[in-house]
Amino acid sequence: MFTGIVETVGTVRSVTRMGDGLQFVIAAPRIFRGMAVDNSICVNGVCLTVVRKTAGTVTVQVVKETLRKTNLGLLGAGSEVNLERSVRLNDRLGGHIVQGHVDATGVVRKVETLESSWMYTIAFPASFRKYLISVGSVSVDGTSLTVARLGRTAFTVAIIPYTHEHTVFHSYRKGSVVNLEFDVIGKYIESIVTYGSK
Repeated sequence: MFTGIVETVGTVRSVTRMGDGLQFVIAAPRIFRGMAVDNSICVNGVCLTVVRKTAGTVTVQVVKETLRKTNLGLLGAGSEVNLERSVRLNDRLGGHIVQGHVDATGVVRKVETLESSWMYTIAFPASFRKYLISVGSVSVDGTSLTVARLGRTAFTVAIIPYTHEHTVFHSYRKGSVVNLEFDVIGKYIESIVTYGSK
């Protein structure tokens, strides 16, 4: 379980093919102290298991199904990624409940630079529209954000300078592919309403 408050930006050191999956070595010394093998880490919004650890790196493995649903297969050596360690029960929940279970990928359609912020418009599959509300929460590459504008197949989020600098948002361009996780509460409500009386 995560909060969507990105702790740091890490760098992919290497990508190795493992059958139909991939293995990533990711460097980010500042947050890996205290982590152990078997711990969970959120990489661009994807919950992964640490399988190896050194003082400044962790190694994670990604299976075919995860590659199909996320943007992780587009990463290479040198790519930047958002990182967050799993939440502890005594932590403040600064963002919203993020499971690290990506629903779909979206595509950055527009980047608007304002005087002291940025507006990013992101297209998403229309079938997920029901999980979004204006001023509701959405996770973009593991970053907890508020929907500022909402259309049928795209939403816009406002990014403050701190988030722009301390996440991979600064690297997004028109056409960038991002991981999206929609609010889990909305998904459970839909399931209860649909199947609860059956």
